[in-house]
Amino acid sequence: MKILIGDDHVLFREGLRRLLEQLRENATFAEASNFDELLDMAAVKDEAYDLILTDLRMPGWPGFSGIGMLRDRQPNSKVVVVSASEAHSDVREALENGAAGYIPKSSSVKIMLSALDLIFSGGVYVPATVLREGIEPDQRGGSVMPPSDPQLEQLLTQRQREVLDRLREGKSNKQIAHELGLSEGTVKIHMTAIFKSLGVRNRTQAAMAFPQSHSA
Repeated sequence: MKILIGDDHVLFREGLRRLLEQLRENATFAEASNFDELLDMAAVKDEAYDLILTDLRMPGWPGFSGIGMLRDRQPNSKVVVVSASEAHSDVREALENGAAGYIPKSSSVKIMLSALDLIFSGGVYVPATVLREGIEPDQRGGSVMPPSDPQLEQLLTQRQREVLDRLREGKSNKQIAHELGLSEGTVKIHMTAIFKSLGVRNRTQAAMAFPQSHSA
């Protein structure tokens, strides 16, 4: 596995590299200290990265369009944001621009490793620290209950399945927010993560992707 890390703090890059060595023993790493350097490394021909980790607002950061720029150069790579920001707006922008996950730098080692496991399995990680409303964090940063479909357990958290069930019932974001005690902004973040996890583009496709999950 080849991993590209972009962050302007050398100590954080070193710590992240050591952490990732626990996840993939034979991983090889490349590092960049600013976005221009990160983009240049991603654009090198014959260099295919499995994972790109990028900070937000590092020197040269062009905005969230930078995620799409990285994906254009490495279409088969998972681009994951690792940031000190836990703002809802940053999470949503990152996911909408193609990030496979958003991991706060405040995450524990256990949560970060579990988040990356989820991302490699095809899911999209959204941190419970951002989605605090009604969520009790587990080892993956979001509560997970036994599902009706093993594949669904792998891709979606309990709260995402609760949102998906209500989506299937034809309820609006406002109605879902009211029933689950969430803000509409939080529901939108869940929707974005659900669409990406299931590989669908709209609410209808998401509703048809799996059988009813029967969340509590």
